[in-house]
Amino acid sequence: MPASTPPAGFPRAAAGARGGRGGAGRGPGPPGRGRGPDQSRAYAFLIGGVLCFALFSWYPAIRAVVIAFQKYTPGSGGEWVGTANFTRVFHDPEFTAAWRNTLTFTLLALLIGFAVPFVTALVLNELRHAKAFFRVVVYLPVMIPPVVSALLWKWFYDPGAGLANETLRFLHLPTSNWSNGADTALVSLVIVATWANLGGTVLIYLAALQSIPGELYEAAELDGANLLQRIRHVTIPQTRFIILMLMLLQIIATMQVFTEPFVITGGGPEDKTVTVLYLIYKYAFLYNDFGGACALSVMLLVLLSAFSAVYLRLTRSEGDDA
Repeated sequence: MPASTPPAGFPRAAAGARGGRGGAGRGPGPPGRGRGPDQSRAYAFLIGGVLCFALFSWYPAIRAVVIAFQKYTPGSGGEWVGTANFTRVFHDPEFTAAWRNTLTFTLLALLIGFAVPFVTALVLNELRHAKAFFRVVVYLPVMIPPVVSALLWKWFYDPGAGLANETLRFLHLPTSNWSNGADTALVSLVIVATWANLGGTVLIYLAALQSIPGELYEAAELDGANLLQRIRHVTIPQTRFIILMLMLLQIIATMQVFTEPFVITGGGPEDKTVTVLYLIYKYAFLYNDFGGACALSVMLLVLLSAFSAVYLRLTRSEGDDA
């Protein structure tokens, strides 16, 4: 028998090993076989999420757009009035004040609330000791419920026994009306919003700063760059995308400010802190004018959609460049 010829019974034994009753050598089945239960569970979770999102997000949004063109009273059918709600809201004196206050709040938030988190992140990034402790301290305001935070600041701003004026009296400095003054109320609310949202923004900046290669700073130091020059020529260019994205997100968020004026000032004094969302609340729950409230909501939706489109465009452009 030639040396290359297998022993008698070898093919049969091999076949039995591959295809015996035990199936020990059986190869994998057809693609997708046995995945049915897993796929069913995945689709069940997906369908549940989509239904919840459609019920609590899409339906209210579509319903609000429809009511914006109706004379609507809860519990009864709406009467189609076309653009009458938009015309009435547009000629309301509070409409101009609300938009002016909202845009002013957004501008002040960019000047105050946009720079403070970035500077705080730079300081925390340079710390050599107790980094975790200070990060927790900075993030603590985010964990406080917004209404509780606003109530604390309302007491803090109290012109009589508030902590702010008590501190000024202790330092023999002139006191202020803070949230009760027509000239200082809006700035006081910006300070509250900046403090309440500082932690999350700082953590995002810290993550961006820690991703910058250290060799860039070393090269800048060798070239004789000081701290401000390193921030200008290394830090800001390396984090410009994060800075721009957070700026756009902050614009969208601050234009929807409601909790601070509602809890702290009630829109006063003299309508100096009435914002667009607060005016929507007044139309719906004080004036019982749901058509006007939805019309104003649609106006705000269009403006915020424009900012969102810019955000998505910049995100896509950055992804293409990467």
